[in-house]
Amino acid sequence: MSPFLRIGLSNFDCGSCQPCQGEAVNPYCAVLVKEYVESENGQMYIQKKPTMYPPWDSTFDAHINKGRVMQIIVKGKNVDLISETTVELSSLAERCRKNNGKAEIWLELKPEGRMLMNARYFLEMSDTKDMSEFESEGFFALHHRRGAIKQAKVHHVKCHEFTATFFPQPTFCSVCHEFVWGLNKQGYQCRQCNAAIHKKCIDKVIAKCTGSAINSRETMFHKERFKIDMPHRFKVYNYKSPTFCEHCGTLLWGLARQGLKCDACGMNVHHRCQTKVANLCGINQKLMAEALAMIESTQQARCLRDSEHIFREGPVEIGLPCSIKGEARLPCVPASGKKEPQGISWESPLDGMENIRHRPEPEPNIERPSLHMKLKIEDFILHKMLGKGSFGKENLFFVMEYLNGGDLMYHIQSCHKFDLSRATFYAAEIILGLQFLHSKGIVYRDLKLDNILLDKDGHIKIADFGMCKENMLGDAKTNTFCGTPDYIAPEILLGQKYNHSVDWWSFGVLLYEMLIGQSPFHGQDEEELFHSIRMDNPFYPRWLEKEAKDLLVKLFVREPEKRLGVRGDIRQHPLFREINWEELERKEIDPPFRPKVKSPYDCSNFDKEFLNEKPRLSFADRALINSMDQNMFRNFSFINPGMERLIS
Repeated sequence: MSPFLRIGLSNFDCGSCQPCQGEAVNPYCAVLVKEYVESENGQMYIQKKPTMYPPWDSTFDAHINKGRVMQIIVKGKNVDLISETTVELSSLAERCRKNNGKAEIWLELKPEGRMLMNARYFLEMSDTKDMSEFESEGFFALHHRRGAIKQAKVHHVKCHEFTATFFPQPTFCSVCHEFVWGLNKQGYQCRQCNAAIHKKCIDKVIAKCTGSAINSRETMFHKERFKIDMPHRFKVYNYKSPTFCEHCGTLLWGLARQGLKCDACGMNVHHRCQTKVANLCGINQKLMAEALAMIESTQQARCLRDSEHIFREGPVEIGLPCSIKGEARLPCVPASGKKEPQGISWESPLDGMENIRHRPEPEPNIERPSLHMKLKIEDFILHKMLGKGSFGKENLFFVMEYLNGGDLMYHIQSCHKFDLSRATFYAAEIILGLQFLHSKGIVYRDLKLDNILLDKDGHIKIADFGMCKENMLGDAKTNTFCGTPDYIAPEILLGQKYNHSVDWWSFGVLLYEMLIGQSPFHGQDEEELFHSIRMDNPFYPRWLEKEAKDLLVKLFVREPEKRLGVRGDIRQHPLFREINWEELERKEIDPPFRPKVKSPYDCSNFDKEFLNEKPRLSFADRALINSMDQNMFRNFSFINPGMERLIS
């Protein structure tokens, strides 16, 4: 891999007006990269790669080879040539190097005009001297903490796109009309029509989502099969007490004309939800879904009996049994009937909720380890903030041991990269941790420098299990898109089902960062980064030990089933030939680095940006927390019996 420039083209000055964005005069650029060659006809430039058409303010990479030039052609709306110029990449790279690795240049165009180019130089690390020179300038240092991401799993039901959702205000299910209880993500909400439902009600949804359901295919289906074509008769309504939309489940806001009420069935909806409500006026979706399920199961049983009868005695006349005819009547809500309560009182969020709240099943009598001591948050002193995560904070507390050696991201920032023996030791202990998790059916999915902590002696511990997937034994696979962008495996990006193979790819990225001091894949944004992960081969400097390079190459295999760790015994790799794995598991091998720890309470090995913040609990809506069903947290408090000596 040769040195390259990352180039962006932004402003274009046509020469007859002030500098302007490209869209103002509707030009676009064509970039032709040409190579200098000797031929029978003399010296000439040949274009070997396809012409690029980079959008304004985007970037592209151009490798700096000897004799390579870049021709930039600006064309107008009608594909007419406006102007052009040719730049020698080596001279552009030299200009960047003299200006701390980047340059902003106005290129003069012919016959007239000019263009603003931004360029940044990325250097090939040919030897240790070059590496240290540019590390000192901050080109490759790992100085950013990278947060994990997790894309919501989409449940496709009747064309709805339901995702688990946190409802910041009291919300009711649009199917059963009961309150949606829970902490964090209490239920599902459609990304298209905003219908809110319980997770348990997802199989009771009968109306198809089409944005506007008035003439949807599902409406026509019910009209033809069940003679259901019952549009609501909505009218603007003034509500005198808090009322909730029966489609999206949230409160109808305002002092007057807050929403619409159906004259026939009394359904209440937001103005914005009117066009998304199916023509099921008076129909109880929950009871109807149960009736349809009963009909289907009975018909299946009948078909099975008839098939057996035909096999034994020949054809029979097939008809709908009388019992089913009686059961197939559609459940309706009388227009004048009394509806279930749909609001809550502002004075007491729990008033009037007894009839609509979800009552949990009684728990079996399970023996749990317990101590005489009952700890509360008031029993602790908030001493220092050590870090922050990518996601929000709930009011649940998990007290863990304090590892004051810091994390690997903190330590690598001070030395840019680890020497081979130190990186090998950390890698070996991480392998032990990953293999233990995998043996328990756990895929970790968030391996990175930030999540590897050191204890006071310098041994590693894997932390932060928020991205884990359990029950992944045997042939089990999952497909959730999650992880920290730099570490995400290509099979996740491709939307394929995966297993513990993704942890070995992330392990390769982490090992590369420890040994080389930069990430193996690059991009100006996530789209470019993900393209690099899917397509590019990492660069390996010449000074890298051949065993280390060999291990990285075998970890960066894009076919998961061929990746080392999935296939083959990674412990037997030559890089670990000096490791006694049994002694390592017993922590009988001294770590090559021991963090500086002054006392058990020392926090000097954590980032100052966190330590300087005042330690405090996040603000939370106390009324919202008090309105949640606390029965789900029954017997939540637990103290490890082995910790009794430490806290007594």
